[in-house]
Amino acid sequence: MRILIIGAGPTGLGAAYRLQELGHDDFAVLESAPHAGGLAASYVDDAGFTWDVGGHVMFSHYEYYDKLFEEMMGDQFTLNDRESWVRMMDRWVPYPFQNNVRHLPKEATYECLQGLIHAQLVRKKDPLDAENFGEFIDLVFGEGIAKHFMRPYNFKVWAYPPEMMNKTWIGERVAVLDADRALKNVVLEQDDFGWGPNNRFKYPLKGGTGAFYSRIAQSLEGKIRYGSTVTGIDAERKIVRLADGTEEPYDALISAMPIDILVNDVVDDAPQGVRENAAGLLHSAGHMVGIGLKRKCPSTKCWMYFPDDNCPFYRVTYLSNYSPYMTPNQTGENDTHYSLLCETSESSHKPVNNDTIIEDTIQGLENAGLLEPGERDDIVSTWSKRVEYSYPTPSVERDNLLSAVVPWLEDRGIYSRGRFGMWKYEVANTDHTLMQGVECVNRLLLGEPETTIGIVYRTTDDGREAADHERSVVAGSGEKRLNVEISARKPAETR
Repeated sequence: MRILIIGAGPTGLGAAYRLQELGHDDFAVLESAPHAGGLAASYVDDAGFTWDVGGHVMFSHYEYYDKLFEEMMGDQFTLNDRESWVRMMDRWVPYPFQNNVRHLPKEATYECLQGLIHAQLVRKKDPLDAENFGEFIDLVFGEGIAKHFMRPYNFKVWAYPPEMMNKTWIGERVAVLDADRALKNVVLEQDDFGWGPNNRFKYPLKGGTGAFYSRIAQSLEGKIRYGSTVTGIDAERKIVRLADGTEEPYDALISAMPIDILVNDVVDDAPQGVRENAAGLLHSAGHMVGIGLKRKCPSTKCWMYFPDDNCPFYRVTYLSNYSPYMTPNQTGENDTHYSLLCETSESSHKPVNNDTIIEDTIQGLENAGLLEPGERDDIVSTWSKRVEYSYPTPSVERDNLLSAVVPWLEDRGIYSRGRFGMWKYEVANTDHTLMQGVECVNRLLLGEPETTIGIVYRTTDDGREAADHERSVVAGSGEKRLNVEISARKPAETR
């Protein structure tokens, strides 16, 4: 069986590695870029700062992924305890916001509690029956939390109104809570920050997230053809056409390119109905802005969320806190430089001025209190990258659209997988997408069923047992124990 793979991101690399692992030699990876990694690649700017395309952290749901990471990285990684926060109303609130409303001004705290209690006591509809994410927010959290955080923050992330989104994606992504738990946290003045699957996460010691995927690519020497842009696919003859005029035959094709582009711009003669369904899928673009400063890092925080409208970004990461080798210093200590990675979404519902995004980001950092007065003078590097396909939007219509497109492709031996190949945000972390490639190969060669693409998430109190799939012994194993009034914590353990 001749297997072609389009894309050397996590999905394509996972598929190729698994083929090589099984001793199947008749395959090739076609990558249009001059390097591997896709959206998980990392870049070094002229000043020596390393930047990721978004705030990636390495936590896993799969034993296979963990073993592959260990095989590729050896002991060259850090192990970090998560310290994430919400910045709003000129104060820091521990993540998740809805569990820690006691840190808001008293009037806002009251509004959040009153709305939550009212929503849950007089609820006329089960949240599981909500028609969209917006209705789910109102039914679960009530007016106060919806107004102060859930609606403004989710619009900043997704760049679409929550009424346009389904609710099936939430699983490990959105913490839900009952009124009793919220009331207890406020009255007893206790913090509630143990939620989520990534309390502890790994990170490559050098080279950013992309270092892991670069090493996988290096192990596939001779199998990845960089600069190979796919321009057409004859699904009947099973031929891939490339921009250089060459053609490649295949028996099975694993594609990680966006499925809307695949169907509408690449595959020959797709029926009009299939094209229309693919074109109906929604996505948002992303602006990644890196700010490098020549100054000792003032915080031990990992990443922070920003629902307020005084800044364009929805998330900022102290990327230099993940590894001390992310800055020009390269001494293993964060004593001379630090870096901030800022993410801003864009769509037709939420336009962004690409010409001013760097200045808008710096001004937003000052407005939000991350850059202190005069610290603008310490900026020694700015880096920016816009990616057209950043978030696959879990729209209300998404699953119906995919149900018409994915089977049509698979009937023709084309397996669309990955973050935008499958278009399922709930299984679009890098571990999910790499395993989609692995499992697709296992299906083709071993007859094993795929599991990741069909994951159904459940809503749970702590977000840790929300899906039926393997879970790492590391991910979610650490409970934070920190006084919210202080920001100090132990340095990341370097292994």
